Amino acid sequence: MRMIDLIQKKKLGKAHSREEIDFLIENLIAGKIEDYQLSAWLMAVYFQGMSIEETAHLTYAMTISGEVLDLSSVGPIIGDKHSTGGVGDKTTLVFVPMMAAAGIPMAKLSGRGLGHTGGTIDKLEAIPGFSCDLSTDKFVRQVKEIGAAIGAQTQNLAPADGKIYAMRDVTSTVESIPLIAASVLSKKFAAGSNLIVLDVKSGSGAFLDSEEKSLLLAKTLTEVGKILNRPVTAVITNMDQPLGRAIGHTLEVMEAIETLSGRGPDDLVDLCLTLGVQTLVIAGKYKDESQARQYLADIIKTGKALDKFRQLIEAQGGNSKVIENPSLMPQAKHKLSVHVPGKNTKWIKSLNSRTIAEACKLMGSGRAKKGDPINLAVGIVLYGKIGSAVTGGDIIAQIYADKLEDGELAIAKFNEAIVYSDTKCNPEPVIQHNIFDKLEKASLKDITSFRSKPLVSPLTTAKIPV
Repeated sequence: MRMIDLIQKKKLGKAHSREEIDFLIENLIAGKIEDYQLSAWLMAVYFQGMSIEETAHLTYAMTISGEVLDLSSVGPIIGDKHSTGGVGDKTTLVFVPMMAAAGIPMAKLSGRGLGHTGGTIDKLEAIPGFSCDLSTDKFVRQVKEIGAAIGAQTQNLAPADGKIYAMRDVTSTVESIPLIAASVLSKKFAAGSNLIVLDVKSGSGAFLDSEEKSLLLAKTLTEVGKILNRPVTAVITNMDQPLGRAIGHTLEVMEAIETLSGRGPDDLVDLCLTLGVQTLVIAGKYKDESQARQYLADIIKTGKALDKFRQLIEAQGGNSKVIENPSLMPQAKHKLSVHVPGKNTKWIKSLNSRTIAEACKLMGSGRAKKGDPINLAVGIVLYGKIGSAVTGGDIIAQIYADKLEDGELAIAKFNEAIVYSDTKCNPEPVIQHNIFDKLEKASLKDITSFRSKPLVSPLTTAKIPV
């Protein structure tokens, strides 16, 4: 078997066999595939696609390309949540402690921000002392002891994904649906999770700006999970405007704390509760979705979710006093106000997420390439969202900047992002599609039974060794 044969086959739109996918991953890890060959294969996949079965086996092969964590000693259900990247998306900071407090152990691998989107690890590092660099033993032990850990991916987990993603990033093949699915799920499965909750972003602030592409990705991810004996559920959420009101690392941690304290913005609360309800139902803890939602709301109301966040911070070396005293986190030197123009009442018609993220980047909140330093203190807080009624002279946003000139540039950029209307506009729902709702009731029982089954490739009878 030769790599050029795989390239030619995929170029013609033909499906790969199990042996061919295994050959690709094994030789990639062994360093026997040249970059130009991998590039050609990736481009062929980008244009010709892969079947669900091919994608599932690619996911399987990438999962077992390195270390596979065994978290069976923690319990039968190990949850993880993944977002495809958005502006103001601090969902993980709320969802992980909330679900851990609800009795679902969360083994969460996160990344840093790149481009216009923020990264969970960067946000958590606004908390003094907090570290996501956990050893495998520490990661597993922490999930077992407090029910939650948020760590950075190590080189030993799904190393094939690391090699493939690096090449996708420089060959303009990042948006390939099969490659995204295999990349996301292989890391989750390798980390020992067996119940994956996905937040697929769609809109101006998302990597996939088409609702059609986002829906295809969500369906692909859930189908691959079903084939591999792992429940995967997904929602498609609106990223035409930022999630919540805070954009920026310290500011988003503060908003997450507010949300865990029962004072969060409606869209963020709705998303976290919806994802949580799906997790509880699939885990078999609740059959009725309304009861599950009330249970999670009670966990927040009673302070249990916030207490779990405090435990998580302390377990990973952070100063949990930030919960009561946010000023312990990096603070911007200047706070500038953005005012609604004119004098009359109007409504917010649109609020472009990507442009708002660019305004934050002008103050140093983002990085152009991996490894660039970022400013954790700067950002923007919104005082209106799409559909909000505002009056001329009102403060519509506050800009947190370390340099006045940067803040002025951010104001100018922010004003490019917002469009007003003289007529009433309806607010946009955060959840556009719910793949969980589309599951046939007859198949739900089969899906919930996945948690007790081993990860198995659709093209082979081999099982992941744990």
